[in-house]
Amino acid sequence: MALPTSLLSEINEEHDFAISHFPPFASAHEGLAIIQEEFEELKAEVFRHQSKRDIAKLRKEALQVATMAARFIIDVCSTSIDEED
Repeated sequence: MALPTSLLSEINEEHDFAISHFPPFASAHEGLAIIQEEFEELKAEVFRHQSKRDIAKLRKEALQVATMAARFIIDVCSTSIDEED
């Protein structure tokens, strides 16, 4: 089952924002550190007491994790084959 188009659009929007505000990952270590930072922000929201949990914030943080993972693939793992797509 493919990811919903609306979710992919959100990831694309977040990616467009990220590339317009921040340079490409300089290394795999930097990319991993940024993914970890976003993950820690998501984790903080998940571990918040359920009665105080903000679903919109959870979604935003999860979206940022997904976007940074995609950016890692683009900035660190891209090959000439990927660039042809």
